[in-house]
Amino acid sequence: MQINYSDEDVKKGIKSIFLAGPTPRDGNVISWRIEACKILEKLGFDGIVYVPEYSTWKPKENYIDQAMWERNALKEATVIAFWIPRHLPDMPAFTTNVEFGYWLHTGKILYGRPDNAEKIKYLDWLYELDYQLKPFNDLETLLEFAVRKSNLPREL
Repeated sequence: MQINYSDEDVKKGIKSIFLAGPTPRDGNVISWRIEACKILEKLGFDGIVYVPEYSTWKPKENYIDQAMWERNALKEATVIAFWIPRHLPDMPAFTTNVEFGYWLHTGKILYGRPDNAEKIKYLDWLYELDYQLKPFNDLETLLEFAVRKSNLPREL
C-alpha cells in the first residue's frame, strides 16, 4: 500500500482509494484517516491511498493548493470512500457535502458514517436513491467494500 498525502504530488496507479470526509481543524482532534490507513493495511490493500491531509497531520497551509490536489486525486481515484463522522461544531464537514454531491454521479463512491453522525439524513437519502445501497455504519466494512470495488475493472 502506498499512502499519497496532500503535501506530495498526486501519484497515479492502477487502483486507488481516496479517503473523503471531514478533516480535523483542531490539533487536538485525531484524524479518522489514521485508523482508515491501518485498516487498509490490515486488509492487504496494494494500491494507492489518497489522504487529503499533510504527511505531518498538520492543518493545510494553502487553500488553493489543497483544493487542487484534492481535485486531481479525486479524478484519479478508482474509488472515493466517503466516511462522514460529522459532529458539530468540531467536524462540520461542509466541504465534504459539496464533494459528495459533485462526485455522486461518477459511480465511484461508497458512503458511510457512524450511527451518531449529525445532519446526514440528506446524504443518506441521496446515496440510497442513486446507488440503491444503505450507507455503511462501520469504517472497516466500508473499506472492505472499497478494496473490493477498487479491484473491479474501471468503467469507461
